[in-house]
Amino acid sequence: MAQLDGGPAVRPTSAAAKANQPPATNAENAPQPPPQIVVTAPPAQAVPWSWHDKVLWGADLVLVILGYAGVLLALKTLKNIQRQTEFGVSAAQAALQCANAALESSQAIVDSGRPWIVITVEPFLSVEHGFKVMATNRGRTPARILAKADCVRIAKDETELPTPPDYDSGKSATPFEPIILLPGETAGIRPFRRSDVRSYCSSDDQMKRLERWEEKLFVYGRVIYRDLISPMDQPNHETDWCCWYVYGDKDALVLAGPPEYNKHN
Repeated sequence: MAQLDGGPAVRPTSAAAKANQPPATNAENAPQPPPQIVVTAPPAQAVPWSWHDKVLWGADLVLVILGYAGVLLALKTLKNIQRQTEFGVSAAQAALQCANAALESSQAIVDSGRPWIVITVEPFLSVEHGFKVMATNRGRTPARILAKADCVRIAKDETELPTPPDYDSGKSATPFEPIILLPGETAGIRPFRRSDVRSYCSSDDQMKRLERWEEKLFVYGRVIYRDLISPMDQPNHETDWCCWYVYGDKDALVLAGPPEYNKHN
């Protein structure tokens, strides 16, 4: 080992030393790929906004705000309309109920003061087996009787009477003279006697059936009248009545018949 000028000793490489090194592997002898060069792109820089972009963005923002406000306003308007509609319907219903109540009240007042024709039957004091049908004004105002009709029909019972009642055969051929009845006054509208019964029987056999109550004789009619203090455009009033002539040792004329034959309006 040689040493130069006092420096560190340098061991010479000899052939023997090289011979002692292990042989190189195939991997070390294989050709190496060329080195790759990676170029890193510089970071992207934000593009500055132009005044046109700023104005467009501001306009879009304003439109969004206006659209949202419009939707809220529309919803509020719809709710107000709904509340007003419900209130309007309720108010209309309440007004209609009040109007109906007022109409019923006024009608009740009119009805309480209008004339009412009621039918009763009284016997003749001077005629045996004789009766008279009476019309009495039980109302508070005068009544003017405009027309009347009275009919006679023989039937097995009241269920065989025609429905609705037929008053055409009972209308008088002569003009009817109107009758004015003050409150509480009474007027006779139809007399009936035992002597009248035979004239309505078609045969002696039918007369015998009446005597045995196998058939009945009904006297019925209608009175048409109006209130003297009501306007002329108001409808007339009607009273329907029906009686059964009871044939026997002691005759009687009693109110009878189905509801269709005994009505007031």
